[in-house]
Amino acid sequence: MRLPLLIITAVLSIFPSWNIRAQTAPAAPAKITPSAEDPNKDARLAWWREAKFGMFIHWGVYSGFGGEWKGQKVEGYAEHLQRIMKINREEYLESVVKPFNPVEFNADEWVKTVKATGMQYIVITSMHHDGVAMFDSKVDDYNVVKTSKFGRDPMKELKAACDKYGVKLGFYYSHAQDWSISGDPRYPEPNGPERRKAVVEKKVFPQIKELIENYHPALFWGDTPHHNPKELNEEILAYLRKQDPNLIINGRVAGAIYGDYLSTPDCPVEFGPMDKPEEKDWEAIPTTNNSYGYHKLDKTHKSPAHFIQILAKAAAKGGNLLLNIGPMGTGKMAPEDLNILSEIGKWWSVNGESIRGTVRTPLARQAWGDTTLKGNNLYLHVFNWPKDGKLVVGGVKADVESAVLLSNREKPLFIKRSGLDLEIDIPKEVPDQSDTVILVKCKAAPTGDAVFLLQNNIPNKLSVFSAELLGQTDKAGWRLNRGQIISMNVTGWTKNECGVKWASRLNQKTTFDVVVSYDAPVADKKVETDAGAVIKKSTDTFGGTFVVEIGNQKLKGEVTKMGEVVEVNLGTVTVEPGELNVQVLTETITGKELMRLRSVTLTPRQ
Repeated sequence: MRLPLLIITAVLSIFPSWNIRAQTAPAAPAKITPSAEDPNKDARLAWWREAKFGMFIHWGVYSGFGGEWKGQKVEGYAEHLQRIMKINREEYLESVVKPFNPVEFNADEWVKTVKATGMQYIVITSMHHDGVAMFDSKVDDYNVVKTSKFGRDPMKELKAACDKYGVKLGFYYSHAQDWSISGDPRYPEPNGPERRKAVVEKKVFPQIKELIENYHPALFWGDTPHHNPKELNEEILAYLRKQDPNLIINGRVAGAIYGDYLSTPDCPVEFGPMDKPEEKDWEAIPTTNNSYGYHKLDKTHKSPAHFIQILAKAAAKGGNLLLNIGPMGTGKMAPEDLNILSEIGKWWSVNGESIRGTVRTPLARQAWGDTTLKGNNLYLHVFNWPKDGKLVVGGVKADVESAVLLSNREKPLFIKRSGLDLEIDIPKEVPDQSDTVILVKCKAAPTGDAVFLLQNNIPNKLSVFSAELLGQTDKAGWRLNRGQIISMNVTGWTKNECGVKWASRLNQKTTFDVVVSYDAPVADKKVETDAGAVIKKSTDTFGGTFVVEIGNQKLKGEVTKMGEVVEVNLGTVTVEPGELNVQVLTETITGKELMRLRSVTLTPRQ
């Protein structure tokens, strides 16, 4: 139900003094349906599913400060400058918005970089939580064209460049937070649902209409929906659908089941099974360091190999990768980001076919890496190169015709069938340290065996993200964690029935060293928030004993050391060939949780 006009008028009367023009938004449909029931969804998503790889760009007036304010470092995401540093509205306008002047911005350069990296779409912040529109809005003068020194419309220029080079353009738009309206950068916004309703009526609906009519985006990316009442998000999504039925809408507008696809948590490294109905289409959103906006003081940039491997892992589970960079306030991309993109582009120029247009692999995760599928072609993404020249691919159900390195298609690789598995003779020197791709051509589309093959020539790292969780899982309790660097674990291990299991098999008798890796964060711990990883006080405690079962053998472990990425060497086991389960089971729990398990690694003794 809409608010009475008198209430909306009263709420709007305390909006800031800059020019927000009254607009009348067409009434939105009252009901929305899950996207899975939309008969137009497949056609709408066709280009996005094919693309697999895009660029996320966080760029705004905050970029000019690079994560620093009056000599102080912004702890967290640089784009949250206003909120984190508690900058009031007037000072933000005078010191941040008005001086913004990225004179080196060149839309053609940006889009050519996107193309050279292998990406086919862009999602850029048309308005972030600070409320500053990065486009020429007739609704609100609080935009870079009318209010900043720049005086140009970068979204218009970017749209022209995208059309010129054949790249799809999408817009991030902060539909649930707007610090320019609240008049107070505290978080969350004050004044509750009435204020949010008024902001949506006065600004969000009209600016969405402007973006769609003036720039014709292919994709709309919402964010932080929890700051809006549920029904308001649903109204926004219905309005978007009405404005452009072909617009792809992400799951952060009104929830994954209503959006066209699911967005992962920020900065992901690992992904769960991704096998729920709402996870059929999904997108991972890593960023090059630990900030989405440009942060000159954050030097935690990951390697190009890190992102190449995440790209392959996402594609293996049917997902897309939207890799974020934060351009500088000058309008240029940061040198660190350009270096990462350049190296990814080199890899892509050889191996791009193993990602673009692929679908979820039918195979289990492999000890050496992952696999992707396109028609009858199976692509092996080898992250951990066997030094003895023997690559064993577990559980391939298909008649195989040939195998070649994508980097050397002229030289066939020798293949031998061994039961469910393929044995491929490979060079002893690794062609590409980040991800060497082998193309296996099959006579028909292959199927696969879901059981993990333990290898006897490389370490077998069994991640909890490929395990079966034992016991009753709960979104607020026992579950897989968020999959970020600091949360690549299970959480909520509070009951004796909790445990993890990997269905496995082994082809020949092998002796393994067994190492368990877990997290047991101390009282002051890093946690992920809407603005990045921050230090928070915690009353979490960890401790107890557990058993690792490998077939019919047991090794006992104890949680005594606290910290992140604690490794415990449990000794060795000798395992006979055949099917077996690898399990980590509870013995005693003496803390609030036993531990936050990351992995069990079985390393063959040579």
